[in-house]
Amino acid sequence: MPRPRSHTPDQLAAAALAVIDRDGLAGLSMRAVATELGTSPMALYRYVPGREELEALVVELLLSAVDTTPPPPGPWPGRITVLARRLRDTMGAHPEVLPLSLTHRHRSPSGLRWSETVLGVLTEAGIEAEARVLALRALISYVLGATQLEHLGPLSGPGTTAIADLPPDEFPYMTATARDARTITPDREFEGGLELLLRGLA
Repeated sequence: MPRPRSHTPDQLAAAALAVIDRDGLAGLSMRAVATELGTSPMALYRYVPGREELEALVVELLLSAVDTTPPPPGPWPGRITVLARRLRDTMGAHPEVLPLSLTHRHRSPSGLRWSETVLGVLTEAGIEAEARVLALRALISYVLGATQLEHLGPLSGPGTTAIADLPPDEFPYMTATARDARTITPDREFEGGLELLLRGLA
């Protein structure tokens, strides 16, 4: 008889997520997750064939926390904003996972449900065919990219300070923009960029 399994997919994903949160994406390995679970690397292969499957489990675990319920009826930009905020808030809790969400989102039922809800709102707004494809891709790119920038290169970080200190005669626009950027909060940055994107889609 085969040996009974003692770990669930969610437990594997939670262990992998703990490794990523602690050691970064580069620290994710079968051995590291096995150690987190208190088992051997070879035993872990009874559950998943390799790191790629672990990554997909992590993405699904994270995206399963996103509320994909359609927002109440109203103007479509406001409804899309609600959905974008939900995704940002969830992904922002584990920014190291953001690159994985791009490569594995098609394997995540929860990620697909978020996109389905967004597409429903866009369709109700009369955005269809090619325009709907471009709108969805633009929204996914914006939310994930803006969230990654917020956590890995924030406006309040040393990069902005370094740019503000550049020679103003050589970089007049960069230095002036960096000085303005230091007063912008993460929420204002996200909301402002999303507003510009939605205005373009409209």
